[in-house]
Amino acid sequence: MTGRTNAVRQIRVAFPVELLARLDSLVPSRERDRFIVEATEQALRQDRLERVLAELREGPAWSDEDHPDLMTVEDVDRYVRRLRETWMPRTWDEIAAEAEKEMAHAQSSPG
Repeated sequence: MTGRTNAVRQIRVAFPVELLARLDSLVPSRERDRFIVEATEQALRQDRLERVLAELREGPAWSDEDHPDLMTVEDVDRYVRRLRETWMPRTWDEIAAEAEKEMAHAQSSPG
């Protein structure tokens, strides 16, 4: 079973006869629990995704009122620059110079 916990609880589930016959024809009885649990997990993930998408369709995910600090192109540029500085502390010129230095070193080293 794919659950995050080893604790299990048995439940009684009534299946329509035709559906149970199809399940029996495709899934060996010793694998039935795993199959049903995985199918239920998949259906729950799908349901959650559909609910989130429905909520997003009901209203915009972004509104100017929620982000007054990003109203102009300059504001967005400043925001992106700050983001880049947090994950890329060096400038492009420094990165290019380092790459050129490594290439020159590789070309001068005996191969």
